[in-house]
Amino acid sequence: MTTSFPFYQVDAFSRRPFAGNPAAVVPMTAWPDDRLLQEIAAENNLSETAFLVPDGDGFRLRWFTPVAEVDLCGHATLASACVVFERLRPGSDRVAFSSQSGPLFVARDGEKLVLDFPSKPPTPCAPPSGLDAALGAAPAEVHRGICLMAVYGSEGDVRDLRPDFALLAACEPFGVIATAVGRECDFVSRFFAPAIGIPEDPVTGAAHCTLAPFWAARLGRQKLHARQVSRRGGELWVEDLGDRVRIAGHAVLVIEGTLFV
Repeated sequence: MTTSFPFYQVDAFSRRPFAGNPAAVVPMTAWPDDRLLQEIAAENNLSETAFLVPDGDGFRLRWFTPVAEVDLCGHATLASACVVFERLRPGSDRVAFSSQSGPLFVARDGEKLVLDFPSKPPTPCAPPSGLDAALGAAPAEVHRGICLMAVYGSEGDVRDLRPDFALLAACEPFGVIATAVGRECDFVSRFFAPAIGIPEDPVTGAAHCTLAPFWAARLGRQKLHARQVSRRGGELWVEDLGDRVRIAGHAVLVIEGTLFV
């Protein structure tokens, strides 16, 4: 027997379609077997597919890459809030999600949506063996927060990276942030996670749980403007609040339909 679910695709951290990071959002009334969730995510073949089920006044939220479930995802949370505000609960301006990373909140702020996420400040660490070769250039500093973070001397250094994804997957089990001071914004970044099926993520909200406190301390300001300089690109506004981070951006609903399984 065929089962159907509503299906949405949202471009997160972009003001227009076909930029930012596309995420699939699949609302459900109850959780099916995890194997089905993973198969749907593999079929979508996007960085993340978000699944949400009603939970009290909010929703339980889970995220899957094409090959694995992850504990935290920013852009697919932003996309899920966009679907809630525009389709599931029109007129609402705040939503609470329960997740494997604890409570997450999203609120409207004019045209932007604002994520309220846990802060994951980094600490300096020794680079894993092979990191320089995997990234294609040696970073000036290496830190570890939500994942490994490589700090470079300039925006151009970050833009010019051409990682060897096989080497990168072997030396770092989750992902690597590459970052530097920006030319026309406060800081830039890229994010690589080939070990979990994402060679390069277009825009990574969760990475800014580490980037925001790092650059806030380094630049001496709580509120910062950031860009992720992937091929699609994305724009974020972040605020370091100590134990929490606000991450704001735009979201555009681009596909709406029905998923049959």
